[in-house]
Amino acid sequence: MLILFLLGTVFLLCPYWGELHDPVEATEIMCYKCKKYHLGLCYDAMTSCSLKPKQSCAIENFYILTIKGQSMYHYSKLSCMTNCEDINFLGSSKRAELICCNHSNYCNLPEGV
Repeated sequence: MLILFLLGTVFLLCPYWGELHDPVEATEIMCYKCKKYHLGLCYDAMTSCSLKPKQSCAIENFYILTIKGQSMYHYSKLSCMTNCEDINFLGSSKRAELICCNHSNYCNLPEGV
């Protein structure tokens, strides 16, 4: 009887018993990380990274320019990037675009490429 009384007292004094985790951890955004991603496959180890302050999930899409000046998709690089900004780079034979996101977990998976 004494044991039941002590257990009841503990549960009354600790109403948030099941919620003793760090609330920051619950809002942590996760991103994919892969050096060479192409058509749904990672050609090295697919891992993940968690965003730190001032970071975003990043997709770097790399294209090859054809003789006619058209862009042909080559591969993507997925990562967590500090001070990320959406940018397009255009060279004489290559094009790259950087797309940043931090609105949801694993938002840096390329779509349509």
